[in-house]
Order: sequence, then C-alpha cells, then structure tokens
Amino acid sequence: MPHLLNLLLLFCLFSETSPILVIGIKGDRVVFSCGYEGSEIPDVVLSRSGIIDVCETEECRGRVFKEGNCDVVIKNLIFSDAGKYTLRIYYNNGLEPQIKIYQLCVDDEVSVNMGEQLKLDVLLSEADKVQHQSRRSTEWMKVWSRSEGIQSQRISITDRNLIISNFTARDAGTYEVLDSEGEILIMVKVKASAKTGSKGKLNNTNDDTEEHNPCLLPEELQVVQVGLSVFFLILVAVKRRQILRHLNIV
Repeated sequence: MPHLLNLLLLFCLFSETSPILVIGIKGDRVVFSCGYEGSEIPDVVLSRSGIIDVCETEECRGRVFKEGNCDVVIKNLIFSDAGKYTLRIYYNNGLEPQIKIYQLCVDDEVSVNMGEQLKLDVLLSEADKVQHQSRRSTEWMKVWSRSEGIQSQRISITDRNLIISNFTARDAGTYEVLDSEGEILIMVKVKASAKTGSKGKLNNTNDDTEEHNPCLLPEELQVVQVGLSVFFLILVAVKRRQILRHLNIV
C-alpha cells in the first residue's frame, strides 16, 4: 500500500509541475486560462525569457491582452510565439499568488508545388531538432538538429529558415520542431501540389482526407498515462483475488 501512495504522490507532483499544453493555429489566437471565476479582477504577469507587456483590453495595439478576469490572449499567432510561458496571478484579497506554466505549440498547414522550394521559418532559438514523418509512414526521420546540422544535401539553412529545394512527394507529410526537452514547439503539415501558382493552403493534389493532427503531448507523458492505467488494473485484480481467498470463495 505505501508503494501505491508513493506512486499517487509522484503522479500528482508530475501533474502539478508539468506545463499545460496549449495548441494554436498560425494566424489565429490562443487563450492562457487562469481558471479564476471570482468577482474581483486579479493582476497578471506573463513572462517567457522576460516579462511580456499585457494590454488591459483587445483594443490595445499589442497582440497580447487580458480577457475576462485574468485570462491572457495572444492573437495573430506566429511561429516565434511557440514555447514555454509562465503566468503569475496576483489576487487582492490576500490569497497566495498562483503560478501556471503553459507550453504553446503553433500548428500550420501549407501546400507546395512539386519541384519548387519549401521554406519553413521554424528554427527558433529554442529549437533543438526538426523531424519529418511522411504521409505513408509511422516513423520520424531527423531533418535537422542543433548538434548535427542538416541531414540532406537538398536542405539548407538561411537565418531561421529551413529550406528544402526541388520539393518532391516524399517531402510531403508532417514536420515537427522540438525543443531540448522533447516538447513540440511547431507542427507543420505539408501537402504536395502539381498545380502551378504561388504556395498556399489550397490546391493540393493529395487524394487522402486524413485529418490535420494538431500538436500532441510528448510520448513520455503518454507512456506514463498508459503505465498508470495498467498498474491500477493489476492492483484491482490482485486485491479482488485476495478478498475472494479470504472469504474462501476461491
């Protein structure tokens, strides 16, 4: 039983300290919810590498503003918005300040003409690795890493842009940008188009209708969740058998 309590304590601690995953579409908006429903309006401080100016209303000129009591909104999302944010909520009634951590993942979808150039403005300062999964594969292939550089002669780096020349059908699929902790910063789904014209989000020639998968939780968290579920099922089965033996039913 002590082992079970330790496991539950570890799980609660993990849940408290792990960032809240927030997914936003490029060009759209996201909300960092403070979860406060009281009548008073607390003060909030949003920070990343430094403190971010938060306007009191959407009418301000900035892209970051308060909404409701203490929710914070970022509008017109761009790739460089991706990353980890800390929201500190200060109440006026003597309550202890509340701290919430959010992991913002920016999602996008583009279409590229065959033979043209795919340019992804995704090499943020926090980016540690870019990986690619083709439409017909379940495996991820490394495209670029901060420690090893590019993985193909058709790939080049200019400023923050990862450029793939002479785009082919094999280059289509999903591109993920990960930070050094394995958290997903950016996910871009790229479709190949045979039509001429500028790059955009339409006019692709893919026949499949697979859904655009948003940024997902890291695999490590999924493994923890599955492991805990299996553990509790086994625990229930063992306890049930012990009770039945005690009652001389088995």
